[in-house]
Amino acid sequence: MILAVDIGNTNTTCGLFEGQRLCHRFRIFSNLRQTPDELALRLNGILQLKDFSLAEVKTILIGSVVPPLTKTWQEMASLYGIKETFVVSPEKIGIPIKLRYPCEVGADRVLNALAGWEKYRQSLIIVDYGTATTFDCVSHEGAYLGGAIAPGILAAAETLFHKTSLLPRMELSHPPGEAIGKDTISAMKSGVLLGFAALTDGLVARMSKEFEKKPKIIATGGLARIMKEMTTCIEEVEPNLTLEGLIIWFTRKA
Repeated sequence: MILAVDIGNTNTTCGLFEGQRLCHRFRIFSNLRQTPDELALRLNGILQLKDFSLAEVKTILIGSVVPPLTKTWQEMASLYGIKETFVVSPEKIGIPIKLRYPCEVGADRVLNALAGWEKYRQSLIIVDYGTATTFDCVSHEGAYLGGAIAPGILAAAETLFHKTSLLPRMELSHPPGEAIGKDTISAMKSGVLLGFAALTDGLVARMSKEFEKKPKIIATGGLARIMKEMTTCIEEVEPNLTLEGLIIWFTRKA
């Protein structure tokens, strides 16, 4: 079996695949202080909840924006007898990267572009609601054109909590019922969630004007489904896009 791993700054998303079929998807906290042994223990425990085990994993595919955690995963794989470990770098994913400095782009963004274009075969804008909110543009021919980076929604909400004396921490699992908040929490939810929805619609509208052909707008990341409800531009939600990109890369490589 193949374990596809998307290592982000806040969470690491994992997908256990049999061929191209996703058997189990889960997320763990991206803990820089975790040892390879502790990582193996956590993974095996989570997999056993679904009647799998780490011993069944023959290949690990890693897309990472956190180099110290990449090393931890590699050491864990070596210690526990996993036969193959591949760390995917952006320039080797296999699609043209039309940037001034291609080495600067994160592997997750290019993997999203690869998976999105493979699925839709047309111009795309991919909005990823993660630690940062990223907008990635893909041409009709499947080239990565660039994009934009904004603060993450959760990071913005946490900043309000940590940097102000009177504003509380809030949960973001439900959209606000109205734009004009009638109490502190509803006002904060309106500002954060509806604010980022407006940011999404506005930035996508500007980017779309720079495409030769009208792009399809898709979203991924932890808050993608709730943001689709509040935006006017998002057409589809693809929750496993980065993991699917890793599998597509590996299939092409093989």
